[in-house]
Amino acid sequence: MTEFLPHGRIRLALHRLRPALQPDSHPLLLLHGLGESQAAHLPATYDGWPGPVHALDFTGHGQSSIPAGGGYSCEVLMGDVDIALAHIGPATVCGRGLGAYVALLIAGARPDRVLGAILLDGPGMAGTCSASTPYIPLVDTTQPAPPDPFAIAELATDARPPEYAAHFAHLASQRSHLPHPITVCTREQPPWLRAVIDLLGCQPVAAQQAWRAYAAPQRPVAAA
Repeated sequence: MTEFLPHGRIRLALHRLRPALQPDSHPLLLLHGLGESQAAHLPATYDGWPGPVHALDFTGHGQSSIPAGGGYSCEVLMGDVDIALAHIGPATVCGRGLGAYVALLIAGARPDRVLGAILLDGPGMAGTCSASTPYIPLVDTTQPAPPDPFAIAELATDARPPEYAAHFAHLASQRSHLPHPITVCTREQPPWLRAVIDLLGCQPVAAQQAWRAYAAPQRPVAAA
């Protein structure tokens, strides 16, 4: 089942991949990598999750609508996720590649709604750690869409300063009621992710370990 949620002039496609296996279990929200869609999430990815499973198509991807003229940033995509969480309620968020970085941002921005963030390898993981060097991407407008070629060009070089990523990790660690609100399950460790690992004092673990930890009953707290 697919629902369409408004984000300004954009229609976001939120897919319900599977209903809950156990009553009263909280949802899992899957975020895809750069250039992907909800189709990237294989059933084995969420096998055994007790609650309902949802997948969001970011702006410009999948069945979500495409803005005129680009203007993409990871903060815009974080807004996409915020709208999805407001609709489905507090959830564990699992992101691949680009979606992993967005999962980190929303974990720090909405610790009351994010019941753990799982970061996985996938397309668009690295971005760039440079925020000072101007870069004008070359957009091939002849490419078929979706994904929007502007999204590919702009998000592939999205600036991700390590200290900025660490700030969101700090917010999550300080404001979440979970002892470990962010779990890294990646082999790739770009500078922004290394800063997060250093701040949290953690090391990457197997994805199944993260699933088990966050699948346990959680008690969401009210927003501050």
